[in-house]
Parts: sequence; structure tokens; C-alpha cells
Amino acid sequence: MAPIKTQWTRLIRFVAEETSCVHLGQPVDAQLDVGLASHQGKSIKAYEIVSTSGSALDPGAQVTKNVLTVKELLMPLSREQVRLVRGLGLNYADHAAEAKLAHPAYPILFIKPTTSLIGTNAPIIIPIAAQPASEHLPDYEVELTVVIGKPAKDVQEKDALDYVLGYTGANDVSFRKHQNAVSQWCFSKSFDNTNPFGPCLVSASSIPDPQKVPLKCTLNEQLMQDGNTADQIFTVRQSIAHLSQGTTLEPGTIIMTGTPKGVGSVKKPPVYLKNGDKVIVWVGGGVGSLVNDVKEEKK
Repeated sequence: MAPIKTQWTRLIRFVAEETSCVHLGQPVDAQLDVGLASHQGKSIKAYEIVSTSGSALDPGAQVTKNVLTVKELLMPLSREQVRLVRGLGLNYADHAAEAKLAHPAYPILFIKPTTSLIGTNAPIIIPIAAQPASEHLPDYEVELTVVIGKPAKDVQEKDALDYVLGYTGANDVSFRKHQNAVSQWCFSKSFDNTNPFGPCLVSASSIPDPQKVPLKCTLNEQLMQDGNTADQIFTVRQSIAHLSQGTTLEPGTIIMTGTPKGVGSVKKPPVYLKNGDKVIVWVGGGVGSLVNDVKEEKK
């Protein structure tokens, strides 16, 4: 099986100032952190990417010389384009150590609805059902996220990366009350508009080794997490191979690969998200920053 090849190296999805329509593009500035630039109101220029399907999932998408200006930065895939959100729990050795938990024998899988996904700059909403926050304990989790680009079933570990279209970032906001008290992982991680995703999609060829990606999280300008995918218990290859056994991972499937040490629930004293907070998760390799404020849903 040959790896997926794309003409683009960094893909963004955005509303253009010139057309007020949704476009795909490649940032003109190859080094620009588009998520941070968008939050700061800086100008972002992008070479338009033309696709017959209008989706990042089209491997034949072409980068043109037409330059557009980003008016609003969106998720790299729309909710409709995401087939399924899969997440891995307890997948970093340093996180397992800080939580005083044994390494799992197999990847711990949970599923999330696409309605949980939001882009950078969108508010993370603490719903009425999860208030007060001091009781439901919303927590941040920076994660390298895999986007599957072609159907993957019964994949061997050595071939697993051939099915990856690209990599992006996520903040797997988790409400610890339900997760820890009654092991409701899916419920505690699935509230609407709680999971930042993006800000750009970096091609698989641009990150040849996903086990060398740094990632960080800051909360109100204070560094909370500072890790590297080298510390994953199950590598990206192992995770894709395991999840594909007997199950087809369809194009558009996203896999959030776990979070490193530094989550709020294990700090002393514990730190949880609350109304008015600003949380930034950053993933290296050209992915960049997701910047999101925290807001409580009004009753």
C-alpha cells in the first residue's frame, strides 16, 4: 500500500474576504502559526486549493497561484466531513505516572460525536448540564490528531502510516466528574461545542515520524502541559493498526492520540476550566495553536 501523496503540505479551511465563501488553501507563509495569527487579528494569505469535492479528503486537490485572504479560520474538516471521532485514553507514560495508573494492555478507545467539534476562536461551552463547573470539573487535554485518508481495515503496523492523510491538533476537553466517578468516558467528553479541532492539517509526508511531535497547553498564559509524542505508550502506527482490526476506519475518521502529563485534575491543588478562561493548545510539526475562551451556557 503506497502512502497518500498530496500536493499541499499545510491545508486550512476558511471563509475568504474576497468571496465570503468557504475555501481550502495553503498558507503563503509556511512558518505562520495560523491559529495564533487568526486570534491576534493578523492578516493570513493562502494559495487557494481547488478540489472537485471541496474537501480536504480529496488527495487530488491542487494548490493554485490564486491568493485569498482569510476572513474566518474554520476547522480543517467540517463536522459533515468527519466520519467518526475516535479517542485514546491514558496513552502517555508520563501522564499514566502522574495519575499513578498502570499502563493499559491495549489502547483505551472512546467515541465522540462530531457535534462536540469546534474550530479555533470558537468558545468552549460549559453546558447547563455540566454546571456548576466546580462540581463537573472540566479539564484540558492537548492531543496530536490523525486524519485517515483512505479506508483502513485489518492494517498491519508496518503499513499503518500509509493510511494517514495528515495530522492536526485537538483539545479533548473532559468533564472529570462523570469520567472518574462512574467511568462514563464517552459522556464526559461528548458535550456539544467542547472539542477544539485544527487549526490546520499538515500532510503526512511533512511529518514522517509522528513520534517526534512536541505539544503544549497554556491556561490563562500559564504553561500547563509540555510533552512530546515520543512518550506515547501506543505509537500512532500501533494505534491505527489496533483500531482497524475487524473495523473499517473510513476516510475522514479522526483519531485523537492521547494527552501528555500536566492535566489539571492531577495538579495540587487541581486546576479546572471555568467561565472566562483562555486555553491554548499547540501542536508542533507545523500544526500550530488552537485558541479558545471558556464560556458557561446561560440558563
